Formats: sequence, structure tokens, C-alpha cells
Amino acid sequence: MTAALHTSNITSLPLVARGKVRDNYAVGPDRILMVASDRLSAFDVIMGEPIPGKGEILTKMALFWFARLGHVCPNHLTGESPESVVTPDEVPQVRGRAMLVKRLKPIMVEAVVRGYLAGSGWKEYQESRSVCGVPLPPGLKNASKLPEPIFTPAAKATSGHDENVSFERVVQMIGADRAARIRDLSIRLYQEAADFALTKGLIIADTKFEFGLDEQGDIVLMDEVLTPDSSRYWPVEGYQAAFAQGENPPSYDKQFVRDWLESVKVDGHPWDKTPPAPRLPREVIEKTAAKYREALERLTA
Repeated sequence: MTAALHTSNITSLPLVARGKVRDNYAVGPDRILMVASDRLSAFDVIMGEPIPGKGEILTKMALFWFARLGHVCPNHLTGESPESVVTPDEVPQVRGRAMLVKRLKPIMVEAVVRGYLAGSGWKEYQESRSVCGVPLPPGLKNASKLPEPIFTPAAKATSGHDENVSFERVVQMIGADRAARIRDLSIRLYQEAADFALTKGLIIADTKFEFGLDEQGDIVLMDEVLTPDSSRYWPVEGYQAAFAQGENPPSYDKQFVRDWLESVKVDGHPWDKTPPAPRLPREVIEKTAAKYREALERLTA
């Protein structure tokens, strides 16, 4: 792994946006250079300390899944080298952690698919026996496997938290045909990925996809895909015991950081989840980095 990259500084290209993790640069009118930094966000707050190697791991996992799922849906990769569009002295900032992609018109819907009941879905189920308007059978527990994967979309927010919405709301936002196409593509992408991951001893509890439109108006898979930042990965061997105890299964995402942040005190009080974030101790950084590495190694072994 190269040195940790908290923020990229590509001066040969115009910066389009700096997200929680990725820095996007314009490459002419039709392409974007997406650089995955080692930043980590939790509760929508970016931590002050990077997780070394995280951006490279996210990029490798996304490229792995784009290649594996290319027969299901076209994606935004150009197939061109990210190193080819920056200056020689900027190459170290992009090597292994960047994708050169087509510029698309984003569809402002987070396409979330859940195969298990966890996180905000579990909270919503306890209140209404449904998730995003999808009714579910009674008697489910935290981390229960659902009878079949469900599409539980969210409206993308320009700032703050995305808002869970019903499928009917998505239809109102983008039209019935496009909504149905995104729902069907998302469930198929999830199902194929989840089936494969199980052969590697990994459960994909849920994930989110993002889509855009190309110049012909066709739907294209974009952004990251099936990384620990956008998905909940559980090891098969730890799932059953945790489920039996009613606990959250061990995971390969940033849940370890979230759990630490929930327990930490700032001036004698729980952190209020507003910037600045508490400083992450070295052991939390190292354990989180190890979680991300293990997820990639298990998946690609």
C-alpha cells in the first residue's frame, strides 16, 4: 500500500466535487477522474484521521464487482488508465485508487437492496412491520434473513442524510418505467453478488447502487459498487452465533468505528455526531484498516 491519502491535490484537472471519500475531477466534457481517498465518514461526519490503504481497497473491490457483474448492466468505466490523464508527478495520487469514468446524468435515487434486516431497516420494521413501504412477515429479528431481497430506495440528499422513500415515491420522481428498471436491475445485481459472496464465506446483508443516464438515455451503473462503504458484509462463521444472541453480526465495514464513536465521551458527554469528530485512536484505525483488507482478501481469494 502507498502512503495514506487524506485529500488528493490534482492541479492539472479542474475539481468537480469533493465527497466524503472521493475527489472527482473533470477530464474534458465527457469523463470524470474519481480518486478514492483514505477518508472515512461515520454519521455523515468525516473523521480527521485517514484509514491507510482504504481508497485502494475500495477501488479494487469496485473494479472486481464491475467486471463480475458487467453482463447484468452497463457501467461507467471507460477502460482507460487513470494515470494517462494526470501529470507524471500526480501519478502517485491516482495509482491503484482511481477510476476514469464516463460523465453521466445522475439519477437522484439511492437504490438500496436488503437481503437481511439490519440497521435502519430493523428500526423501521420494529415500528411498522415494513421497510420503505414494503410489508414484511411478523416475527423477524435483528439480522433475520428476509424471505427474498427487497428494494428499499432512498432519495439522495445534496447534504445531510438521504431519506428512505417508498417505491411509489420513486415512481413520482423518475417515472414508472425507469423506477421499475432500476428496482429490477438492483435486485438482480444484489442477488448475483450475494450468491457469489456466500461461496467465499461472506454474507452481503444489504447494499446500495447508484445509476446515471448516458447520452442515449440508457441506465448505467455508476459510482462505487459493493464495497464495505456501500454494503454490509458479515462473515458466515460469525453470523449464526450473533443472530442467536440478538446481536449485530461482526462486520467488514465501518461499524467498528461507529461503535467506538457511540461509546466515546467528549468533555464528559457522548459525542453529539457533529463536526469535529473525536480523534480516532491508533488501535481503531488499525483494526478498521484490517477489516477492509480482510474483506477484499476473502472476496478475491
